[in-house]
Amino acid sequence: MSRRYFGTDGIRGKVGVFPITPDFVMRLGYAAGKVLAGGVGQSAGSPPVVLIGKDTRVSGYMFEAALQAGLCAAGVHVRLVGPMPTPAVAYLTRALRLQAGIVISASHNPHDDNGIKFFSALGEKLEDETELAIERLLDEPMQTLPSAMLGRARRLEDAPARYIEFCKATFPFENNLRGLKIVVDCANGATYHIAPLVLHELGAEVIAIGNHPDGTNINLDCGATSPETVARAVREHHADIGIALDGDGDRVMMCDAAGRVFNGDELLYIMARYRKLTGTLKGGVVGTLMSNLGLQHALERLGIPFLRAKVGDRYVLEQLAAQGWGLGGESSGHILCLEKHTTGDGLIAALQVLRALRESGQSLAEYAADLTMYPQTMINVSVKGKVDLQTVAIRSAVDSAEQTLGDEGRLVLRASGTEPLIRVMVESRSAEQARRCAEQVAAAVSGSAA
Repeated sequence: MSRRYFGTDGIRGKVGVFPITPDFVMRLGYAAGKVLAGGVGQSAGSPPVVLIGKDTRVSGYMFEAALQAGLCAAGVHVRLVGPMPTPAVAYLTRALRLQAGIVISASHNPHDDNGIKFFSALGEKLEDETELAIERLLDEPMQTLPSAMLGRARRLEDAPARYIEFCKATFPFENNLRGLKIVVDCANGATYHIAPLVLHELGAEVIAIGNHPDGTNINLDCGATSPETVARAVREHHADIGIALDGDGDRVMMCDAAGRVFNGDELLYIMARYRKLTGTLKGGVVGTLMSNLGLQHALERLGIPFLRAKVGDRYVLEQLAAQGWGLGGESSGHILCLEKHTTGDGLIAALQVLRALRESGQSLAEYAADLTMYPQTMINVSVKGKVDLQTVAIRSAVDSAEQTLGDEGRLVLRASGTEPLIRVMVESRSAEQARRCAEQVAAAVSGSAA
């Protein structure tokens, strides 16, 4: 059975456009409640309990109420935590021994998008079978349970404090951030009341930006999708380092005192190198089809195995589980440190980088000096529906580009799992060659999609 609603990261789309509508989300809550009632951690005879968190989008209020109604109609108790990072919901679901966690967020997308993500009782993404079971129940009418059997909802007031302590515990107790001036950009998102406190309580002098959400300014010219903002603030405040998180807190970019931005590939390299040097690396590293070729070559020089997964953190996680490894991520800044957390966590990833820098006494640039990134060109081609990437015109353009690149570059052509886009990525030792090849393939895709 193919998926109709679930993508690589839950269900996502434009607010008010099916399926991101209040009526659908209420039915989704009901269907999820019925399925999750028999899930891991469910005791016979006791009602299941599900946690709901959200980012700072104004539409989150509407969808929180809709989910709550659907879950309660199915006899599921609800715990509400309000604006909380996606990884915080994963942590709290596991720590509180609940049956599932649900996040209302569209991650790095603009405010007029929203979505629903699920976590299992173990704080992990749902299995494909569970998502398909939820989709099957969406076709059935809602049958509200008798009044005495309905679920009840209440708020967890101490949720932020619990998660702050969890994040701090991933940083060595004998170490601290005293003497560091750090700019943290919270993207006007779910980490606005979390990240500055974590860094402050670890001893840093903290300058917080992007920490005044108004419901519509999430990810707007700030955060991990606009790292130039934190880079500019670092230079203005003469800070030592900058951390840029995305709207739901599962991605991170960082910059040094000069304002040079380090993306997910570079941060992943720093973390892998630190673990290799300290003997704490478990196996190798998993990247994706979009990970820079320079990362692969640099890890190979350190004797670290490297594998590529399909784009999407769920596929990185699958590879890590299959290999028994603990570290992986994407160039977008979504990094998994499985010895610290069950899911990608931007703040925890940043703390792992800071640990390496503090213990070595080196800067970001110094610690990543042996990593040479290949020039990379990415072109996003907007499409209205599915596009056949095997048409004669597209295949001809791809074959021509790959022949030009030879062994000195890579080309990746794929459909986005979260947006109506075809992504064309080309990397080469020559930036000009990468640009020309990407434009050539993008033009063919655009022509076929017209």
